[in-house]
Amino acid sequence: MLLLTVFGALLVLPPLVYVFNQPIFHFGIPQIVFYLFVVWLLLIGGTALLAHAVPRDEPAESGDGDR
Repeated sequence: MLLLTVFGALLVLPPLVYVFNQPIFHFGIPQIVFYLFVVWLLLIGGTALLAHAVPRDEPAESGDGDR
């Protein structure tokens, strides 16, 4: 999760985003907007995959002697 966060932060920093600030359109959408939405969707998908892959914490079974 830490790597996904750092990688996502690096992808939306201005020096890299400005590379995509060109007068090019994809499906009628400016390239910079298209880039930001694709990065956003990939981060959401990556987070969902990682959250699904991480094992869940099982609650500790409390016995009568744990008071």
